[in-house]
Amino acid sequence: MTTCDGQSLPPPTGSPSSVAPARVELSRKDWLWQPSLIVFISNACIMTIELVAGRLVAPYVGVSLYTWTSIIGVILAGISVGNYIGGRVADRLASRRMLGLLFALAGLGSFSILGTVTVFGEAGLPRIAGLPLVARMALYFASIFFLPSALLGAISPLVVKLTLQDLSKTGGVIGRIYAASALGSILGTFATGYFLIQWFGTRAILLGVGVILLVIALLIGQWTRRGIVPAIVALGVIAAPFVFPVRSILAGPCLRETNYFCIKVREDIREDRVTYMTLILDRLVHSYTALENPTKLAYGYEKVGAEVLEYVEGRDGRLSTFFIGGGGYTLPKYVEYVYPDSTIDVAEIDPGVTLVAHELLGLRRDTLIRTFNEDARLVLTHLDEAQRYNFVMGDAFNDFSVPYHLTTHEFNQLVRRHLTDDGIYMLNLIDGPGQSFVGAFLRTLRRTFDHLYLIPTGHNWQTLARNTYVILASPAPINLEKLRHLYGGDAQLAVDDWLVSEGQLRAVMGNGVIILTDDYAPTDRLLAPMFEASEAW
Repeated sequence: MTTCDGQSLPPPTGSPSSVAPARVELSRKDWLWQPSLIVFISNACIMTIELVAGRLVAPYVGVSLYTWTSIIGVILAGISVGNYIGGRVADRLASRRMLGLLFALAGLGSFSILGTVTVFGEAGLPRIAGLPLVARMALYFASIFFLPSALLGAISPLVVKLTLQDLSKTGGVIGRIYAASALGSILGTFATGYFLIQWFGTRAILLGVGVILLVIALLIGQWTRRGIVPAIVALGVIAAPFVFPVRSILAGPCLRETNYFCIKVREDIREDRVTYMTLILDRLVHSYTALENPTKLAYGYEKVGAEVLEYVEGRDGRLSTFFIGGGGYTLPKYVEYVYPDSTIDVAEIDPGVTLVAHELLGLRRDTLIRTFNEDARLVLTHLDEAQRYNFVMGDAFNDFSVPYHLTTHEFNQLVRRHLTDDGIYMLNLIDGPGQSFVGAFLRTLRRTFDHLYLIPTGHNWQTLARNTYVILASPAPINLEKLRHLYGGDAQLAVDDWLVSEGQLRAVMGNGVIILTDDYAPTDRLLAPMFEASEAW
C-alpha cells in the first residue's frame, strides 16, 4: 500500500502469535504519541519540499517541464529508497528514540538543501561527456533533494511498526495512517503553492520545515525523561549552527521572490558607458533600463521594436499596443514617452514584477500604461471583442522557461482576433543551432498570418549557441522599403541590418514538420539542443 506521493505502508507479516510487539512501551496516556498526526506532518513536509524545489533552482536552471519532471522523479525515488530502508530499520530497531532520530536527520536534511542548492546551483549542471541533458538534470537535482526525501520517506514504515500491536486492528490502523499521510500531502501541496511561498519565500519555508522536524524529533524521541525544558534546550543546541546565520540564509539570491519568479535587480554599466538597471527573472537577464533616458534601448530586439513602432505610427497616425509580458516595461515606457497619445496595455502575470518596475525601474505611479496582472491568454480571452490593436508584442519567452500555451496555433488565432487587418504581431524568441523552436513557431504562425518576416539580432546567427530572434507576423504585407529606412530614435538601422531573405526564412521553416498546438507543444524538446550547445552549462 502506498500514499498519494508514493510512500509505502507495509502491513505486518506472520500469524498473530508470531508478531512481536514493537520494542517500546507505548502508553495510552502518552499524549505525544499520535501516529496519524506524525505521518500527517512528515508527508506535508515532503510535499512542501517538493514544491519549493522548483522555485529554489529557478535562478540557476530556469523552470521547464524537464526541471519539474526531474524534481518529482528524484523525490519519488528518495521516498521509495527511504521506504525500503525505513522498513528494514523498523524490523530491527523499532523504537521511539529511533523515530526521533529519523526526524532529527530529516530536519538536518531540510537545512542541508539551503547549502547544497547554492553550491550546486552556482556550479550548474554536471559536465559529463556523453550524458544527455535529462540525465544531467536528474543528477543535479538528486545531489540536492534525494537525501532529504529519503530520510522523510523512512518515517512512515517505522510509525506503522510502532503502532501495530494487534493484528485484528491492522486494517483500521493502516487505514488511518494512510488517510492521514494523504491529507498531509494535500495540505502541504495547497498551503505551499497558494500561501507559504508568497508569504515567506522558499528559504524561510525550508528553515521552518527543518525546525518543525527537529521539534517533533525531541517531542517523540524520548531523548530525556525530565520534561520539555531540557528538550527545548537540546533543540537550541542542535539548531543553533543553522539559525545563527539566518539572515544571510534567508536572503538568498532574490530581491523579491514571488510565485512566478526570483526577481533580481542590479546596476550595470555597459559598453556604451550608460548606467542601466538590470532586471533578472530567475536565471535570465530580461531587460536593461536607463532611468535617465527611457528612449535608450540596449537589446537588439528592442531596437527592432522601436523601428516597427515608428512604422506603424507613421502609417496609422496613432499606436494601439498590447504587450505580452511586462518585465522591465522598457518598450511600454518607450511608447509612453515617444508617442504619448497611444493606447498601451500590458499583460504581466506577476504583480511582483510590476511592483519592482514601479519601485526601481522608472515606471511612474501615474503612468498611462494599463497593466493586467494575469496570464496574457486569459486577458485576450476576456477582452472586449471590439478591442483591436495595431501592434502586439510577445515578450514572455525566457529561453528554456517557455509558456507553451502562448506558442500555439490556438493562441495565434486569439491574437489575430484582436489585431487590426494590417496590424503587426512581433515576437521575441531565443533559440540555438538548427533553430528548431523558431522553425516550429514560424510554421505555426503561417497557419494564421499570411506574411512572416525573420530578423535574427546580430550576424552569424546560424552558428551561435544561442541567439535572439524577432518574428514579425501580419495579415497584410509590410512595406519593407519604408521599414528598412526607419531608425527608431537611434543611429542604427536594425531591421535593414538583420532582416533575412525570404529564402532563408523558408529554410528555417523547412527544418521540421512540427506545428505547435494546445494538444502538442514540445517546446522543451525543441529547445534542448540550445542547452546542450550553450556554454552556460
